[in-house]
Parts: sequence; C-alpha cells; structure tokens
Amino acid sequence: MSGKGIRYEQPDPRIARIVLARPDTRNAQDTDLLYALNAAFDRAARDDEVKVIILAADGPHFSSGHDMREDLDGAMDGRTTVGTWCGFGCDGAEGYMAREKEIYLGFSERWRNIPKPTIAEVQGKVVAGGLMLVWPCDIVIAAEDAVFADNTVAMGIAGAEFFNHPWELGVRKAKEMLFTSDAVSAADAHRLGMVNHVVPNDELSEFTLTLARRIAEQPMFALKLAKESVNTAQDNQGRVNAMQTSFAAHQLCHTHNRIVGGHIIDTSFLTRQREIARRW
Repeated sequence: MSGKGIRYEQPDPRIARIVLARPDTRNAQDTDLLYALNAAFDRAARDDEVKVIILAADGPHFSSGHDMREDLDGAMDGRTTVGTWCGFGCDGAEGYMAREKEIYLGFSERWRNIPKPTIAEVQGKVVAGGLMLVWPCDIVIAAEDAVFADNTVAMGIAGAEFFNHPWELGVRKAKEMLFTSDAVSAADAHRLGMVNHVVPNDELSEFTLTLARRIAEQPMFALKLAKESVNTAQDNQGRVNAMQTSFAAHQLCHTHNRIVGGHIIDTSFLTRQREIARRW
C-alpha cells in the first residue's frame, strides 16, 4: 500500500511501519496525505497479525506541519469521512471548523485511541501539525537532531488543534513553547517526559524496530487493555474537556484573523516567518 504521500511496510509479521513519504515538502500534510495516513492506520489496526505500529518519515525532517499551499476549495468533496461532523461546504466558520474537526482533531484523537501500541520514529523538525502526528502515539523515539515546535501563537492562533501540550511537556514548558514559538530539543523533550529515548540518527530506525519487537512479544489483549487504562487515566485528568475548549479557541482565532486581515492566520506572521524559523 502506497501513494498520496504514505508508504505501508511490514518489517516483521507482527509489526506495521507507516512512512510519511513527501520528503520534498518536508512531509507537509495535505488532505490527501491525512486520509491516506488514516487508511494505513486502519489497515494496521484491522490486521490481527499486527501487534505494534510504527510511524516514521522519509527525508531529513519528520513533518513541517499542515501544507499551507493546499487549495482548500473542494478539498473535502467526495471524501468518505470518519467522523459525524458535517457542513464542509458551508460558508464562514462553519465549513472551516467542520474540516478541522474531521481531519485534525478528529484524526489525531482517533489515532490516539487505536487499541494497539504505536511508536513515533522522529528525526529533524516537527512543527505544529507534525506534533499532531507524534503526540497521538504511545511511545516516541527521537533522533538526536529532532526538535519540536508549535509556532501557531506567532500565527495568531492559540495552539495547534490537538492541544496536548500540558500533558506532554508540563504546564510551565507548554506555556513557554507556545508564548515564544521556540523549539524544544530532543534532549529537553526527553527530560520532560515527552520522548522515551533519544538515539543517534543512524540508529533511529533499528532502535525503534528492536523496541517494537520487544513489545510484540507480549499478549495482544493485555497490550490493548494496558493502553486503554493509561489513556483513561489521562482522560480523567480533564484532557478531553480541555481539548474541546482549546479547539474552540483555535477556531475563534481563525475567524478573528479572517475578519481583521482576510486570512486564517495573522498576516504579520508571513513577514516574521524567517526570523522565527532561524530560532529553531
């Protein structure tokens, strides 16, 4: 299975490896890629022989986030949606929010709750929407050159759609990350508990596969229930309610920016983009 920016591999009968395969765009996420990624996750989840799913990426960077060059007119036409939200062709905030509720918040939440263990294999830059692919995974293995950034506040938006920052980094570092748009290094992410292991770049894939094989030795039913138990503990801390509130704030920011500047992001960001990128 491949195409639309996704490659599906099976390095072991018990392990699926899904690869972001748009290195020329630094694995930027357009609508086609996200639906293809969701289909790949579905394939792995439905294969009873597969016990562990790895998410990896081609090229020097894991993901540069949402593909801002995509023409969104008609982007949802003809899609077989996975959620029940509707009104993708409606005017104003309604249509835009429907799309983001389906392919950003909806997909990320769906992938988080796949009952099989998932491992993110991460190198290079992981920017905003890229975090929304990494954070739903159960375990994160980072190369030494990995850096993680959410620059959405610089765009005039109150954080990425899948707002897991406080649970990944802790409240203080989450605020600093958002307020400054600065990147978090792999070493700091490991120290804060967002990353499980940091390894040399040339050892990343083999280390991840070795860990996946160790996990795959465990009974599948116990793995599923252990994952569900940990996710439930996190949800009981208020994660779901916080996620819904932050998503609403995200949509309010898009609408505000359109009214004030005619674009979904703060137009001043475009002039400051290179300066922000240099800090990473």
